Amino acid sequence: MTPRVVSALLVATVALGGCALRSDVRRLEDQLTTMQDQDAKRDSMQAAQLTQVIALQRQANDSLMAAQRTLVAFRGETLGQLYEVQKQLLQVQELAGQSTRRLNELRGDLDARGQQISGAGAGATNASAVQMYEASLQQLRRGSTGTARAGFRQFLEQYPTATEAPDALYFIGESFSTEAPDSAATYYGQVVERYPSSPRAASALYRLGAMAESARDTTAARGYYQRLIAKYPTSNEAALARDRLKALGQ
Repeated sequence: MTPRVVSALLVATVALGGCALRSDVRRLEDQLTTMQDQDAKRDSMQAAQLTQVIALQRQANDSLMAAQRTLVAFRGETLGQLYEVQKQLLQVQELAGQSTRRLNELRGDLDARGQQISGAGAGATNASAVQMYEASLQQLRRGSTGTARAGFRQFLEQYPTATEAPDALYFIGESFSTEAPDSAATYYGQVVERYPSSPRAASALYRLGAMAESARDTTAARGYYQRLIAKYPTSNEAALARDRLKALGQ
């Protein structure tokens, strides 16, 4: 409360009462003093709050400015990196024509070398095929039929046009002759159908006739023997087939 207000209150008090006691005046002064102290405390608290708000605002402004500086630096760095990438792309594009020409030259060199070594490579392939075939045949002779079959099958997969291919197929049939006659007959039949000009075709026909004869299917046996004699009349198997036909009464 301001001094002017206090004075006015005192004057009013004197005017109204005229004879107010000093104790009343003192009490009024104490109340005024208390009110002034409360006003001062409230003003001090508001000033402290205002100071805190100003400090927080300053911190926020500083953070914002720092973020803006970081963003500007990041954009500058990014633009610089993008510029470098574009330069590298241009260099790559310039070198692309040279690289294409170089690749074409290398491809031509490789083709030429391939033609030069093709003859030597064919000889190595034939040697590998013979080795695989002989190893499988040795396993069959030792009685390792499963190993022999696996070897012959791999041989046929890798070298289907090799000279030994009809023999490999025939010996797969041989490996089944005791344990699975039906499977053996299937492979013998494949030899006859796939390699009719091979000497193994006559052997396969004779084996089919012999298996049919063992199964007491004389009709089928005669058919195989007759087919063998008709198609391969000069083969050793044809002579054996004639003997079997005589034995069967024909």
